[in-house]
Amino acid sequence: MKILLATRNAKKLVELQRILDAAPGCRDVTIVGMSDVPDYAEVPESGLTFAENALLKAREGATHTGLPTVADDSGLAVDVMGGMPGILSARWSGGGGDDANLELVLVQIADLPDTARSASFVCVAALVMPDGRWWTVEGRMPGRLVREPRGTGGFGYDPIFVADGEERTNAELSPREKDAISHRGKAFRGLAEIIARELVGVRDQRG
Repeated sequence: MKILLATRNAKKLVELQRILDAAPGCRDVTIVGMSDVPDYAEVPESGLTFAENALLKAREGATHTGLPTVADDSGLAVDVMGGMPGILSARWSGGGGDDANLELVLVQIADLPDTARSASFVCVAALVMPDGRWWTVEGRMPGRLVREPRGTGGFGYDPIFVADGEERTNAELSPREKDAISHRGKAFRGLAEIIARELVGVRDQRG
């Protein structure tokens, strides 16, 4: 069974496939990305919330490919910045890329004490079926921002984010450790339960 993940980000494809492989009933589900299907114009992320953007992308994918489609929108929400960069996280520096986005946030909060550097990663994942049915799941990862990047794993703002209960940044965690606590891991595991129930037919054994 194939499901489209509406992204060209290879790391997200690997991450979702890894989570589905570990989920009951989802081991026979194969994730394909936008590079694996006929080209179609990517819908602009014009929503005002993570959920709106995730649904926009998932609906576009399901319409153009006829495949059940998963999409997510995620970002960094810094408390002292009123939840920004939020849905603008990937474009915060005006198109400069991950490193530029990270450096800009560090500059913006450079003078703040450690006690004022709380933040959360937020992810909303959406599943849209070709018949129009849809679901969304939100995952949050609370933590704090450090003053200098650390680690070589992950992507985006991972090198400056330390999750609650951790001393290492997300970029210093192994993929499995990050999956267990991350915002995207939580959201994708929630979708995995829906995929198992709605697409694979696995019933919740908890009753």
